[in-house]
Amino acid sequence: MPRWLAIAFALGCGALTAIQSRINGELAHAIDDAYTAAAISFGSGLLILVVALAVWRPGRRGLAAMAAALRDRTLPWWMLLGGVAGAWFVLTQGLSVGVVGVALFTVAIVAGQTLGGIVFDLVGLGPGGRRPLTVTRLAGAVLALGAISWAVWAQLERDVPFLVMLLPFVAGVVGAWQQAVNGRLRGVASSALAATVVNFAVGTAALVVATLLHAASAGWPDAMPGEAWLYTGGAIGCIFIAGQAVLVRFVGVLVLALSGVAGQLAAALSLDLLVPTAGGRTVDVATIGGTALALVAVVIASVRWSRHRHVATEPRASEPEAGARSPGESAERPEG
Repeated sequence: MPRWLAIAFALGCGALTAIQSRINGELAHAIDDAYTAAAISFGSGLLILVVALAVWRPGRRGLAAMAAALRDRTLPWWMLLGGVAGAWFVLTQGLSVGVVGVALFTVAIVAGQTLGGIVFDLVGLGPGGRRPLTVTRLAGAVLALGAISWAVWAQLERDVPFLVMLLPFVAGVVGAWQQAVNGRLRGVASSALAATVVNFAVGTAALVVATLLHAASAGWPDAMPGEAWLYTGGAIGCIFIAGQAVLVRFVGVLVLALSGVAGQLAAALSLDLLVPTAGGRTVDVATIGGTALALVAVVIASVRWSRHRHVATEPRASEPEAGARSPGESAERPEG
């Protein structure tokens, strides 16, 4: 896949993330229960994936390959826990979006994804191996953090709880980690579907436990809303998580995160300006300016970095991990 096309798909995945944030936030507001809303989102996605797995044989072969790798200890067990990070992200959507709005939520995600992407690329956690920290990547990261400070400062002056802003930041960090380990799972299984099923199964299990514990003290929602679109968050999550699992090999964790951020920012600002949440904050100049500055940071870190890496892309095909996956990828191509 050409890098420019992978980045374009990553932009689309980012836009879907912002749309899912709005949907899950609205569902949590409608039932006044972020835990149940997150469990519904992940659980519905898992049901969709199980049906897909029943009719897609390469996906079932991918699960068998992951099981064999676990038995051989060539796949660390903790790489199966990406779904916990996804569960935390979806839960954070329900807890934060209705308070701070999609745009500010997404801006806070930028900081976490940027820092996480740099660290996980440096240690080589993703399927593409280690990717050095260049001047342009560092400049983009610093500029993104400056954008976060600008956008968040005005909101904090209006008594937005610091913890509410910290939740999406942490979600961004663990989200970058999730992208890296899901990409490794996809490489072992040669199947984005298999990796996504594991992600949703683990995340659903974590959210069901959290929901039961929360319901034991706070009770269950009195009624469920009738609007069908409020239950589409899981289906949207299936698309962008599977897409990220495929794309991370081609562009790395940081570029995937920052390219996705560009899509998130564009979609999030559009949603907050055109369809504001009932209890959300008004989008002010600081939020818009910080978002624009973060978008510039994405351009600096991703476009210039992709040009630098284009020269080094071909030799990577000779690496053992890439060569080991290439036969399975051709069989899986229709899925991507």
